[in-house]
Amino acid sequence: MVQIFSTFEHSTNLELAITVLEKNGIHKENIFAVPLTNRKTERRLFDSIHNADGISLISTGAALGTAFAVIGASVGFKLAWGPIYCGLIGTSVGFILGVCIDLFYYKVIKKQRRLLRGKNSEVILLIECEEEQADTVEDILWHHYAFGTARVV
Repeated sequence: MVQIFSTFEHSTNLELAITVLEKNGIHKENIFAVPLTNRKTERRLFDSIHNADGISLISTGAALGTAFAVIGASVGFKLAWGPIYCGLIGTSVGFILGVCIDLFYYKVIKKQRRLLRGKNSEVILLIECEEEQADTVEDILWHHYAFGTARVV
């Protein structure tokens, strides 16, 4: 006996794949579909010491802070406060602006892209079949838009 695992989006393609598998001699008792529960909570933007996801909110802030510091210090030579205070003010404004840009990007724009993309594995399909049927079963799954398959002998 061979076990074939595949992942599908919950759609009519999954139902059609199961129907075609049954027509090709796979008994209902040998087909097992498990719906997955997808993540409902949003990802955390601030990392902890134990969990980091590679998203940095301060990189744009650091770059803009540096740029605004140079501009502030340059302009500060002509102002009464001087280049040091104007450079520090420019650094602060640039850093805060950069962090706000990153927050907006990750909270609004990335969230909309994730919702529009919407391709999540929602169902795992497990099929037990004979070794001779395995290639046919995989072809049927791929034909009905499986996200991925795996064969366990």
